[in-house]
Amino acid sequence: MEVIISNTREELGKKAAAKGAGLIREAIRKRGEASIIVATGASQFQMLEALVREDIDWKKVTSFHLDEYIGLPAIHPASFRKYLKERFAVKVPLKKFNYVNGDDDPVKECRRLGRLIRKHAIDVAFIGIGENGHIAFNDPPADVLTEDPYIIVNLDDACRRQQLGEGWFPSFEDVPDRAISMSVKQIMKSEHIICTVPDLRKAEAVRRTMKEDISPMIPASVLRNHKAAWLYLDKDSSSML
Repeated sequence: MEVIISNTREELGKKAAAKGAGLIREAIRKRGEASIIVATGASQFQMLEALVREDIDWKKVTSFHLDEYIGLPAIHPASFRKYLKERFAVKVPLKKFNYVNGDDDPVKECRRLGRLIRKHAIDVAFIGIGENGHIAFNDPPADVLTEDPYIIVNLDDACRRQQLGEGWFPSFEDVPDRAISMSVKQIMKSEHIICTVPDLRKAEAVRRTMKEDISPMIPASVLRNHKAAWLYLDKDSSSML
C-alpha cells in the first residue's frame, strides 16, 4: 500500500480525488463504463468536493454505497443516504447510484445489494478508516472471512462515540447500534482502493493499520494485502508513523 502525505486536508482531498478520477477514466477507456464505491463521514468531505469537479463521463459510472444505519430514515441528518445524495449523487449525472436502504428488512436488503454488486467489477473504492480501525462499518473483531457482499453488523462503542464526536447525533444514546455494511472481502475485491484519512484523531488508527500485525482486530490492516491501494494522509493523521 502506497502512502501519500499532504500538508492539509484540502491538499489530501484533491490528490485522492485526482488519483481516483484517473482510474475511473482509465476504466471507461478500457471497458466503456466504470463501477465505484463511495464512502461517507467527515474524512471524505474534501475528497468528494474535489471528485465532483473532475472531468469524468459520469453517465458511464455506476456507484455503490458502503454502509447505512439500520432503522435511521433517509431524512435524518446522520443518514449516509442523505450525505451521499447531497454531496455526490445530485452533483454528477451518474448512470446509477445504488443506495443502502436501512429502513427495509435488513436481511432482504443485504441480499438485494449482494445480487446487484455481484454483477459489477468494482474499479475504484473510495473509503476511509475509523478511529477504531474499521473500514466501512466492520468494527473489530471484523468478519474477514464472509463472502457475503453486504452484512448486518453491531456497532461497537468506539465507533458510536466517533459518530457522536463528529456531530451527527445529539447524544450517545441516539447513535444506532446496528448497520448494514459492505463486507471486508467485498471491499478487497475492488481493483483499486483510495483510502482517505485526515485528522489527528485518526493518527493512532493509522499507526496500528500500518505498523501492527494484520488482524481482524485492526480491520484496516488488511488493506496492506491489496495489490493496488493508496493511503492518503495529512500531517496530523500521519504523525505517529
